[in-house]
Amino acid sequence: MTPERLRECLALLRWSQRGLAAALTMDERQVRRWATGEAFIPEQVAAWLERRAAAMAADPPPVREAALQDGA
Repeated sequence: MTPERLRECLALLRWSQRGLAAALTMDERQVRRWATGEAFIPEQVAAWLERRAAAMAADPPPVREAALQDGA
């Protein structure tokens, strides 16, 4: 996974680098190193993020207007 793809996945998931670090229970600085290309993104982390991004792309959250209409 490239740093650019990492940032794309985070944007799709609506996660921050801090949020990813919390999900992985690791230091935020390490995630920042991945995002800037200073450190290699481990294969397990890359595969996990790709699965989450694919799931979000396949089943995105409802848009606000539709959610409001259903609840009205």
